[in-house]
Amino acid sequence: MTFSDQEIINRFPVGYYPLHPNVSLNFQMNRFWGWVGDKQMLEELRAAGTRIASYDDWAREMFDLSDKALAAGRRLPAAYYAKMAIFFLDPSDPRVKPALQRFLDNVLAENGVTPEDHHLVPYKQTHLSAYRLTPAQPRGTIVVFGGYDSYILEWLPAALALRDAGLDAVIFDGPGQGAVLDAGTPMTPDWHLPAAAILEYFKLTDVTLMGFSLGGCLVIRAAAREPRISRVIAMDICTSLSEASTRGFGASGLSVIAANSGRIPAPVVNAAVAAAGKTDLLTDWVIAQGERVMGVATPADLFQAWREYRTDDVSPLVIQDVLLMAGAKDHYIPLQMLPDQLMTLTAARSVTARVFSEAESAQNHCQIGNMGLALKVIFDWLDETGGRTAESADRQ
Repeated sequence: MTFSDQEIINRFPVGYYPLHPNVSLNFQMNRFWGWVGDKQMLEELRAAGTRIASYDDWAREMFDLSDKALAAGRRLPAAYYAKMAIFFLDPSDPRVKPALQRFLDNVLAENGVTPEDHHLVPYKQTHLSAYRLTPAQPRGTIVVFGGYDSYILEWLPAALALRDAGLDAVIFDGPGQGAVLDAGTPMTPDWHLPAAAILEYFKLTDVTLMGFSLGGCLVIRAAAREPRISRVIAMDICTSLSEASTRGFGASGLSVIAANSGRIPAPVVNAAVAAAGKTDLLTDWVIAQGERVMGVATPADLFQAWREYRTDDVSPLVIQDVLLMAGAKDHYIPLQMLPDQLMTLTAARSVTARVFSEAESAQNHCQIGNMGLALKVIFDWLDETGGRTAESADRQ
């Protein structure tokens, strides 16, 4: 079966809704709903938002919605509700593993992905978790990974859209992400190494490499050192993880401490973070999750690790075609990072930048609110840069 680009784009809903007064929780609700696009799910989230005032409330509501959806045979909403339920939970919580398994089982089954599509790719002393989704007549190859702590299977509907648009799509969890993080492998700034492992395993050359969220930083770092990458997509840009991560500390007074932690005694940094965490749930979760992702033991170590995830030191080495995507009102990534990234890509073959606006319902992080438009921009850019060849004459 073949699909036009417009048919693929139309799979995704358009709209970013006020489901919770907290900007972070509201984003997560919109993010996960966007992969389902179910009107009933939207109304359920709208109602649940009125009952959520803490992370405990969040978990309770999402577990309940997942159970009810599964009982009603609504397997895809049940999957994403289960993933939402554990988003803020400590991995040692006994509810995490069964909920994660519910997500995995149902999101794979509902999207027709089979065990044969899954690959364990050797990487150092462990494996990366990858899925290859290949159309009958590939018109190009794209390799995609996520960000800070994402599970690549959350992004599965978009990966299937890439496949149906004619692309041999390989998606994977790298170090510090999803299944690989769960297996104990923390993140690395040397992203050319996991990228190379994927390319070698699947015997790929002349690929488009795409990273979303923090992946917008990692993809630049990988492209700078991996010649088998011909095109680069940063969805969104991220020139500095340290700046992006600490800008949300303003309310707790930690921004200055985090920014200057390299010049402050570690015990002082750690004590300040501990004090802030007692009164600010988001800070407490960000630090705990950050330590897990980065494989460090203290906040001071975490702030140091974050500083390694930047692009200014490698951007001049990027020689590929580059697409930079940014949301006009991204609450994670300041828009100023777009010109910062543009100015340092001094050797790239070409650089294209696209800012998504509120009028397009795509102003948010990773264009949550209009994934179809984001994919259209990607398809058109691939056509322009040779990442997707013209359809063969015998295709109908």
